[in-house]
Amino acid sequence: MKIALGTVQFGTHYGIANANGQVNSSEVKVILDHARNSGVDTIDTAISYGSSEQSLGDAGVEGFQVVSKLPQIPEDYGDLRLWINRQVHRSLKSLGVKKLSGLLLHRPSQLFDPDKKELWSLLLQLKSDGLVEKVGFSIYTPNELDELWGAFKPDLVQAPYNVIDRRLVDSGWLQRMHEEKVEVHVRSIFLQGLLLMNEGSRPAKFSKWASVWRQWESWLKANDIAPVQAAVSFALSESRISKVVVGVDGLGH
Repeated sequence: MKIALGTVQFGTHYGIANANGQVNSSEVKVILDHARNSGVDTIDTAISYGSSEQSLGDAGVEGFQVVSKLPQIPEDYGDLRLWINRQVHRSLKSLGVKKLSGLLLHRPSQLFDPDKKELWSLLLQLKSDGLVEKVGFSIYTPNELDELWGAFKPDLVQAPYNVIDRRLVDSGWLQRMHEEKVEVHVRSIFLQGLLLMNEGSRPAKFSKWASVWRQWESWLKANDIAPVQAAVSFALSESRISKVVVGVDGLGH
């Protein structure tokens, strides 16, 4: 199954189109059971997603590969090795697992901080210790890879990608990662729900892109296709992408 379950809503209220707020614990278990029975085998979460990891652990993640993310390292982190180890072991305990399928840096630019020169080697040590299978980056724009790639070779990269935001392909980075056998996961395939909303329900601050929304809606109408189906199919059809992260805030989703 190429779809991975995004769980930010399991620990916090997230998403422009999310009207339901944080998912309660009983619903989390129902969602996980349904995902497991449907063949979904990967969960995407993060330490910074509020109580998401604890909610997942309480519901049980047996049978899932879990990818998590280290938050931005604070200024008062103290000993870096100790800080990272505490974060990872806390995640493992919360999730109820012995190892993570993947561990990504939420702010990979911190690899270049003068006081964090050992950061990458510490992540690789987690792999050697068997606590993590793959390490990598969670990025906001492919431009981040221009600087990172020369110094650090990730196993896994997560990036935004959708029918409007095609920078991952246009920049050439998706092809390069494919050639270098780096696993790619994409998120934001609904643009935080904006691609699923009609003109009257989008927040006013997004009206400056009215022409884009009109083109999208005209294309959907001309092809008689629902926005969810179009957005998901677009991401799934890209063979160089390994996982498409889809966040939900209820079983109906």
